[in-house]
Amino acid sequence: MKLAAQLFTLREYTKTPQDIKETLKKVKEMGYNAVQVSAIGQIEPQLLKEYADDAGVEICVTHTAFDRIVNDTENVILEHKLWNCKYIGLGSMDEKYRNDKQGYDEFLKTLSPAVDKIYDSGLKFLYHNHAFEFARIDGKTTGIEYLAQKTDPKKFGFLADFYWVQAGGASPIEFIGKYPDRLNIVHFKDMTIIENKATMAEIYEGNMDYDSIYAECEKIGVEWVAIEQDRCRINPFDSLKLSYDNLAKRGMFRN
Repeated sequence: MKLAAQLFTLREYTKTPQDIKETLKKVKEMGYNAVQVSAIGQIEPQLLKEYADDAGVEICVTHTAFDRIVNDTENVILEHKLWNCKYIGLGSMDEKYRNDKQGYDEFLKTLSPAVDKIYDSGLKFLYHNHAFEFARIDGKTTGIEYLAQKTDPKKFGFLADFYWVQAGGASPIEFIGKYPDRLNIVHFKDMTIIENKATMAEIYEGNMDYDSIYAECEKIGVEWVAIEQDRCRINPFDSLKLSYDNLAKRGMFRN
């Protein structure tokens, strides 16, 4: 497995092309050799490639807006091929789709033509979960189970976020075992308890069993692990560095 930094963590520092250029260099200096592109400001695709190449980091996956995936599929594919990026990720489904099976059906009906085009181009679509997908949408089937039932794992992967898997009341280890053919890329973030509330934490600064999660991911052949923290209690760069250092101390993801 290879390690990446999720730029969503650093979204306050990627608002302009110059910000992006400087942030990519800082990420590389921390030890990361790859990034997930997410929540960055406006930048020409070619310029982003140049900045990533200059910094010496790969782009392994993105979070791309739903409207662009659906309505601008060809250009999205071209951009990812320019970046040598095999995976087109979606951060979440819109709230209007989340409440019941009919909503999930409408989501898939709208998305499926783009997923097929992405697959036919040699790339793959990945769906990033939160906690709501683990709610039952028909009294017995969870949203994530329904997505799996209705899609082809060769075309439709899960960008599993293990913090949100656990927040949804599921077991990350069982999730990995249940969907091994869908997990090309995963998100690591830890969970701790502050003032009796679940709170995001850097890896090995919380209570999740990342020894076992890492081992199970390695066992099924996960390609990339992206470190992400939606909300940081310390400087976001320090947060990413702390996660990197904690993993490196345990001999994980050595370059």
